[in-house]
Amino acid sequence: MELPAILAVVLIVAGLWSLAVWPQFLRRVRKDPRSRDANGKATRFLTVHVVLVSISMLLGAATAAIGIAGLLG
Repeated sequence: MELPAILAVVLIVAGLWSLAVWPQFLRRVRKDPRSRDANGKATRFLTVHVVLVSISMLLGAATAAIGIAGLLG
């Protein structure tokens, strides 16, 4: 299936957006007092958000890659 150029560009922009936004979100979560317990150990709050950000960034990278492949192919 051939991807129209405009759709490929939309996928690239969406992927780059995810790669730009999620790390900023994770920085804020890491500074949140709920991220660590009294002993400095990571809480479920931090763990869940790290997983969420990781998956979202992988999907963002995949989205951008599909867009680039669609634009070049």
